[in-house]
Amino acid sequence: MGITIVVGNFKGGVGKTKVAVMSSWELAFKFKKKVLLVDLDPQGNASTLIARSLGIEELNKSIFDGFQKGDLTDSIVKDNEFLHFIPAQVSFKNLPKFLYSNFDNEYEQITYLKTLLQPIKNDYDYIFIDVPPTLSDYSDNAMMASDYVLIILQAQELSLEGAETYVKYLQFMVDNYDADLQVVGVLPVLLRPGGRVDISILEQAKDVFGKQNVFKTVVKHLERLKSWDVTGIKSNDHHDRNAHNLFIDVVDELLTKLKLFEKEGKYNE
Repeated sequence: MGITIVVGNFKGGVGKTKVAVMSSWELAFKFKKKVLLVDLDPQGNASTLIARSLGIEELNKSIFDGFQKGDLTDSIVKDNEFLHFIPAQVSFKNLPKFLYSNFDNEYEQITYLKTLLQPIKNDYDYIFIDVPPTLSDYSDNAMMASDYVLIILQAQELSLEGAETYVKYLQFMVDNYDADLQVVGVLPVLLRPGGRVDISILEQAKDVFGKQNVFKTVVKHLERLKSWDVTGIKSNDHHDRNAHNLFIDVVDELLTKLKLFEKEGKYNE
């Protein structure tokens, strides 16, 4: 059954979508794992990047169609063997209205994605969920549907506060709704590698979350990652390869942490 991971932080613009997409990409094409990327953000940035990278010119499917039908099967884009994705469209902004109109029970509202993913989890090794950086029905459904959360920490104070708030809200979901997920780790994203602010925030994160929970691999601010938003993900030159190698390292460390969780059920205290 696929291990489901939500990539989160309650601060926008910290690189969540790029990490979700690139982790899915490397797991699929480098590690040959079967991966499903679920775009739970109505802006659909993850969907656009994946489609552009795979040469898909038009997306005619939407996660909201699956939510309305009560079945996500027909919403999955399956243009290759290893990486599938469920795209989001702007219409998905109506999710809250849909949930409140169709479910009187709050628990059913926040576990609807979990219910829809259950029949297809056995088809995948890993499922990644990209969410908007808000306290919302989107984040509630993502948390309730996931086994783990990968927290993205950009090296700035507001991002650290957003990560701390995310963990507190996660605990709220565990305490009040029996959410069954844990933090697999905190992945640092640096604005200026070697900068004093970046180093300071990174050290604070180790104090807050525990040194063993902060990834040793650090995502540096690579211009090539920005250019892929326009061109799609490429592998044409050494700059492309450097960016791919960085996320291969991220995935390697992620898989190591997941194995530790699966073996022990928790981090060593």
